[in-house]
Amino acid sequence: MLYNSIHNKWFRLLTAIFGTLIMCLSQNLFIVPLHLYTGGLMGYCQFFRTLLQDFAGFSFGSTDIAGILYFLFNIPILMLSFRYLGRQLTFRTMVCVASYTVIYSALPVPDAPLVDEYLTGCLLGGILNGLGAGLVLTCGCSTGGLDIVGLILSKRGSAFTVGRFSIGFNAILYGACLLLFVPEVAIYSVIYNFTSNMVLDRVHQQNVTMQALIFTKEDEQKLGAFIMEKLHRGVTYWEGTGAYTGSPIHVLCVSLSKYEIEELLHAVHNIDPHAFITVQKGVQIYGNYHRKIE
Repeated sequence: MLYNSIHNKWFRLLTAIFGTLIMCLSQNLFIVPLHLYTGGLMGYCQFFRTLLQDFAGFSFGSTDIAGILYFLFNIPILMLSFRYLGRQLTFRTMVCVASYTVIYSALPVPDAPLVDEYLTGCLLGGILNGLGAGLVLTCGCSTGGLDIVGLILSKRGSAFTVGRFSIGFNAILYGACLLLFVPEVAIYSVIYNFTSNMVLDRVHQQNVTMQALIFTKEDEQKLGAFIMEKLHRGVTYWEGTGAYTGSPIHVLCVSLSKYEIEELLHAVHNIDPHAFITVQKGVQIYGNYHRKIE
């Protein structure tokens, strides 16, 4: 029951929407009251909002227009996503962008910060934001923005990876904050962004690479076919001999993400309940290995 729920696409989409709620709570309760900037496309939207309000003299009442700007800036990005990344990812991204915009705009920002100490507020906000963003990505979704642009550039063979692209744009954003505002704004915004990304890497299961060795006496080709056809991963198998029994045994080796390992273990148990499996976490892989959002 739990396995089927986790891998149900609608359950994953609802979980991703819950992740956007956590992200909005972290920003509106901890970061926005401290007048800091989150980074990414939303960070730019918050920056432009400040320029319009404080420097251009526009008044938007109690509405934080950063959420609206975020939705508008994502429209051309979603069009590019549909063209280069496919319909399914674009649909999930569109749902998450819409929910993120609505929640961010509707969630009231307290007049006074819940935590008025900058470092504590940055750490608490960063932990919550990383947790929410990790849930979104683990569910095969995205909140749009620079991540989608980075994925498109990476797929088209650009020298920019998703990480390099985000780092470069955030460096420009925080450099502008350093020039226009007090240094503490830029410094604590960087601390928040760093904390968020650290937690994100821990939560995002598709970002953790694992290697599994499967020892089975059953038909190795059936299990190999499942890995290649359902998980879309390559697999290598060879013949071994049990030292205690002296009987032949099939050994299969596959590298995959932490998210996919649960589906693999479920399949192995169904095919051979007596199979012996070893899993190594956090292996380094070089060469032809596809990191994906599903």
